[in-house]
Amino acid sequence: MKRVTVFTLVALSLALGGCNWMKTLGRKDNVEPPTPLTEFVPSAQVDKLWSEGIGDGAGRSGARMAPVVGADGRLYVAAVDGVIEAIDAGTGRTVWSRKLGDRKGWLWNRADTLRWSGGPAVDGDLLVVGGLDGQIAALSTQDGSPRWTAQVNSEIISAPAIGGGVVVVRGNDGRLHGFDAATGTSKWLFDQSVPSLSLRGNSAPLILNGIVYDGTDSGRVTAVRLDDGNEQWTQLLATGEGRTEVERLSDVDGNLVSDGSTLYAAGYRGQIAALAFDSGRPQWQRDLSSYAGVAVGGDSVVAVDADGNVWAFDRSTGANLWKQDQLKYRWLSAPAIQGSLVVVGDSEGYVHWLTLAEGKFAARERLGKQPIEAPPVVSGDTVFVEDIRGHFAAYRARQ
Repeated sequence: MKRVTVFTLVALSLALGGCNWMKTLGRKDNVEPPTPLTEFVPSAQVDKLWSEGIGDGAGRSGARMAPVVGADGRLYVAAVDGVIEAIDAGTGRTVWSRKLGDRKGWLWNRADTLRWSGGPAVDGDLLVVGGLDGQIAALSTQDGSPRWTAQVNSEIISAPAIGGGVVVVRGNDGRLHGFDAATGTSKWLFDQSVPSLSLRGNSAPLILNGIVYDGTDSGRVTAVRLDDGNEQWTQLLATGEGRTEVERLSDVDGNLVSDGSTLYAAGYRGQIAALAFDSGRPQWQRDLSSYAGVAVGGDSVVAVDADGNVWAFDRSTGANLWKQDQLKYRWLSAPAIQGSLVVVGDSEGYVHWLTLAEGKFAARERLGKQPIEAPPVVSGDTVFVEDIRGHFAAYRARQ
């Protein structure tokens, strides 16, 4: 199980410029100040369509909570204070709102037990969220009415995955849990050990073609069967070395992505790699230390390294295409691809658009003054960005 002392937090804050503990709890102790923003001539036009707020957001939980867009055109969001909302993605209008766990509400009867930190995730008319105290709640996307609840023994700080009639939840203790999507009944448990110290954050499970892919705190990518939780393969991606636990940190915390034929992942003090679905065999790999995930667009794979540099690699060969170093030490979110643009958020609430072809600055907006740690979410020609206090906005960008 992940654990950390006050002394270790201070050590992490001073020693690890890119880790999530430092991002959420020790930003004032940064050795390097954020790189000052430079002026540029915008090449893209960005329109802010609307903005809203959701409860307390992720707060200081360290969870990179992001909204999710359903097939019904609604945006679903959750907050650490128990609020869950459905919002019209086009207008920002609230369709329904629930705060689970109050004394008159559904679910647990203690107001302080529900602290959502994982998700939400949506599939059809099913919405699932996980909490810091291991609670899992499934609701109807139509009106937020309850479907089922479940409990695990560890906090949940990444989004669940839903597919093939199964809900997969990743606990902070490293365990993967498979639940029946209709009833919430436990179907299987996949146990994997975790180091005593790791970065604050977890990769969300990814379900593809009957297989669950997961990034681990021991620097591996693991594949298990969706129907029974049996392991298919595991591939080492990050190998932290040193005499202390801090020096040996090696996590795969960013979300895994796929282009339909290949799996892409990046590890802290490790590598970015393209992995074969069936075996985990690397098709290419490059040295890159990253606490964030990767994004795939066109012929490129885009990643943010632990110092805040943005990189683009050729999707087929892994050849380096470009590097943008003008956002260094701004503790960027994972990237997202919006058409021909790359979108990232930073620790001062700025949203940056870079050209996918060359990595040049194309546009910049400020959501607010709070850090943006969750990856931007792209749906069609719109990107949704949320900061740690639950303030989020919809932007449309075009070149």
